[in-house]
Amino acid sequence: MTTLSRSRSEWKGLAFTAPFLIVFLLVFVAPVVYSVYLSLFREQMVGGNAFVGLENYAELVVDAQFWEGFLRVLLFLVIQVPVMLVLALVAALAIDSARLHASGFFRIAIFLPYAVPAVVAVLMWGFIYGDQFGLVANLNDWLGASVFAPFSRDWILVSIGNIVTWEFVGYNMLIFYSALKVVPGDLYEAAELDGAGAFRVIRAIKLQALRGAIVIATIFSIIGSFQLFNEPNILRTLAPNIITTFFTPNMYAYNLSFSGQQYNASATVAIVMGVITAVIAYVVQLRGSRKEER
Repeated sequence: MTTLSRSRSEWKGLAFTAPFLIVFLLVFVAPVVYSVYLSLFREQMVGGNAFVGLENYAELVVDAQFWEGFLRVLLFLVIQVPVMLVLALVAALAIDSARLHASGFFRIAIFLPYAVPAVVAVLMWGFIYGDQFGLVANLNDWLGASVFAPFSRDWILVSIGNIVTWEFVGYNMLIFYSALKVVPGDLYEAAELDGAGAFRVIRAIKLQALRGAIVIATIFSIIGSFQLFNEPNILRTLAPNIITTFFTPNMYAYNLSFSGQQYNASATVAIVMGVITAVIAYVVQLRGSRKEER
């Protein structure tokens, strides 16, 4: 291939990828760069928008409201993500098993909640949780006491975790199920000839094949947990005394920007959360890759 033809080929490739690159720069790179820029400035009474360097970050480090929201989200992640992934894994293994009748129906039924818009799902569960109406109110009336209190301070994270789990079990199940479908049938035949039982096949073949998918699902779940916003923000109207404006870091950044017009502080929260999320996701991916190499 001559230099001229190679150059034309490269230009053709660039022309095909140009639309994506332009959109990527506009909707991802540009907002991140602008957020970093905003985080380095502060609107002051005297002097207007002044460069303050890392002072916004220094103030965020000692911001009790930010850390309260961050620790709440971290607790949510540590408990909800493993529960959700285990349920998704069990569902995928059950559907992949030849012993489950009507597996296609169960696959669609479990995945269906993911197709429900997040706002609709939260509103639906919010009316179920309401202590003055809905299923919980009816149960409490039937029992004659306020036994169930989904919007109480002790149970609000559990309530939100239940909604998120209901929404995303099907999504993660599909990731695991797709990974199981590419396992060569020869491995199952060899295991059957060796007399391996169902649990032995799961442990020695299926779980080994699912390692990469589990890492991917874990990373997606970590990112989603740190971005927790829709569920508590919508439920806030039903539990205003429990869900505060700094209930999660994303809610804190949102309210700093749109309620307090503190755009620089809001950008600082967004950048810090982005860095923390990226670091944790990278560590999970790195540990997962090392386990696969072993």
